[in-house]
Amino acid sequence: MIFHNIGSDELIAISLERNESQLARCGAIVNYTGHYTGRSPKDKFIVDDDYSHLLINWNKSNQPIDKAKFTALRDKIKKYLSLRDQFIFDGLVGASKNHQKKFRVINELASQTLFISNLLIRPTEQELLNYGDPYYTVWVAPTYQCDPQIDGTHSQAFIGIDYQAHEIIIAGTFYGGEIKKAIFSTMNFIMPLEDVLPMHCSANMNPITKETALFFGLSGTGKTTLSANKERKLIGDDEHGFSLEGIFNFEGGCYAKCIDLTKEDQPEIYQAIKKGTYVENVPLDKNGNFDFFDASITENTRAGYPLSYIDNAQIPSVGGIPKVIIFLTADAFGVLPPVSKLTKEGAMYHFVTGFTSKVAGTESDITEPVPTFSTLFGEPFMPLNPYIYAQMLGERIDKYDIDVYLVNTGWAGGKATDGAKRIKLSYTRQMIEAILNGSIKNCNFKHHPIFNLDYAVDVSGVPSDILDPEQYWSNKDEYHQIAITLAEMFENNFNKKYQSLPDEIKVAGPHSGKKK
Repeated sequence: MIFHNIGSDELIAISLERNESQLARCGAIVNYTGHYTGRSPKDKFIVDDDYSHLLINWNKSNQPIDKAKFTALRDKIKKYLSLRDQFIFDGLVGASKNHQKKFRVINELASQTLFISNLLIRPTEQELLNYGDPYYTVWVAPTYQCDPQIDGTHSQAFIGIDYQAHEIIIAGTFYGGEIKKAIFSTMNFIMPLEDVLPMHCSANMNPITKETALFFGLSGTGKTTLSANKERKLIGDDEHGFSLEGIFNFEGGCYAKCIDLTKEDQPEIYQAIKKGTYVENVPLDKNGNFDFFDASITENTRAGYPLSYIDNAQIPSVGGIPKVIIFLTADAFGVLPPVSKLTKEGAMYHFVTGFTSKVAGTESDITEPVPTFSTLFGEPFMPLNPYIYAQMLGERIDKYDIDVYLVNTGWAGGKATDGAKRIKLSYTRQMIEAILNGSIKNCNFKHHPIFNLDYAVDVSGVPSDILDPEQYWSNKDEYHQIAITLAEMFENNFNKKYQSLPDEIKVAGPHSGKKK
């Protein structure tokens, strides 16, 4: 039986009837995704053909697969789905009418269909009547298990994109995030061709002045938390385009992390978990209440809900030209300053290198914070040469005189592995507020010779010793050595991955002082 664009209530009812999900006391449904509780990067492939071969930046995040193997597996999965009930959702991606794309998602699970209908933009009745053919079709078969020897996959799971045929396959994994990230990866391929910079960032704006801010960062660095500000309109929490008209959200919903979620610290997210919300891997207590502090399944617990569940959401989710850009990084070494001002070249450097720490659970094999470099703060989702995206960012910084800041939401006073504490969220909020209201321009700054950036030393509401990372370490010599070690990691990463980038970007990064 085919269920085409049915409503949330019916999807929930079918999901519960088929034991795909459990019902929480608050009315949300929760799914437990089994083996895969995060993305599986080793299982993602892009079809390598005459169209894509010279366009794709082939690497471990953009692995090639032969066209014939992709097509054979697609046919198997289409046949597999044809023997089961199918749930079809016709969604829209991109709040800008000038750049909006149609994605049809065909799934065997009612619960995952609820998820993606929460995450994409839901068409109006009139838009559905005129929907026509989709721009891309996505086949999702969580219960199908691939055979690596026959299908050419890495494991039983497979995430594949054919950019020429406009097709996406997702099989063998129950983790909902694979669907949204495959669609995001596709938009990141399409949008530069339309002179739109695609970005892994959240965005919000002042409801009166329309002043817009962007927050870049990997999962767990604070994009969702820090952009959910009751004083500002939320444009979106994860995926956006920067066109000549301004900022627009790719999505119609949010996919927020839930670990250690409290009503006091993150009221907007907490209150959005209600009837109609799709939750992943959060345990329920005996009374049916979520235990957000229980990480026994994974720390990568999630909730997917429509943007309209946020009281101060901007709908339609479009904003103006951004006045500020904030790069969020969770430094597990504990040596980066909490807040620094970047030059245009420095912004392009940090945008390209994307230093942070992967947070436990975000990927299936990550169990503790691991220092890492993720190109463009979203390497697994950026299929083109990174300089294409960086150049577009630099042009926009120049054209619109955008201020760019690097904010460390990670550790201070020591390394994460040595028991140091993360910088308090309340302090980070004070820094963000100073950036947004412009008061940070009145602060005093010091130049950090190793990291080659200027950092603020007197932000209102933040202890001065925390703002100056070396002073916060009890062992100054150890701080200096670890800072040099991290700077050398920056240099080695840049030399390995970005040799073709201009020298003015290379010299804008950290300097370890060691000869290469």
